[in-house]
Amino acid sequence: MALDPLSNVVAALARDKIIPDVVPAELNFTPTHLFSVLYAAGGGKEVLLGNEFAKEETEDEPLVSFAPMNMTVQEADSTGEGAGGDPSYTLAMLDPDVPSRANPEFKSFRHWVVTGLKSPAEPSSASTTSSSAALKTQAAITPYRPPGPRPNSGVHRYTFLLFLEPPSGVQIPHDAPEHFNELEQRRSWDVFAFAEKYGLKLVGANFLTLRSPDA
Repeated sequence: MALDPLSNVVAALARDKIIPDVVPAELNFTPTHLFSVLYAAGGGKEVLLGNEFAKEETEDEPLVSFAPMNMTVQEADSTGEGAGGDPSYTLAMLDPDVPSRANPEFKSFRHWVVTGLKSPAEPSSASTTSSSAALKTQAAITPYRPPGPRPNSGVHRYTFLLFLEPPSGVQIPHDAPEHFNELEQRRSWDVFAFAEKYGLKLVGANFLTLRSPDA
């Protein structure tokens, strides 16, 4: 029997302490979506639950794709993901290790927030190519800011979270913190307070690691 492609996600999140440093342990998170992130530069490199990247590999906004897995018909229908549904999703990228994992004074740094993502018309997997990438229905709430850890701050865990939106979608007010994108304004962001406020449900997670440069 082939292994469930989601079976190692929670173990990897716990191994690198994404649970509980980003995802609260009490959430008892069980992923329901295969969730892929691909940085296309230099021939392409996929984010694989904690693999290490160089800063230069993350300069450009990555492609993301996702596909629901292991859901009963009843579960899919209840979330709008059934045959007749057209669910939308929110993507968040953040760094909990700001300025460093040893001293996360400004946890978490908000790198990227996109709402209203849609699956391609015929998603068969979460392979990340231009044809399978998630469809954007609106501009990013928080434009992509590539990793830029300060020198000598160790290894950072850049975390991607995929949330299912409520059937009515989400509307982020123009004066919401997620629209303010100066460096200082992106710090100390609570992604799960954001999720609770807008009725978002975590369905997928992935992360990469990146080592800061020496001074």
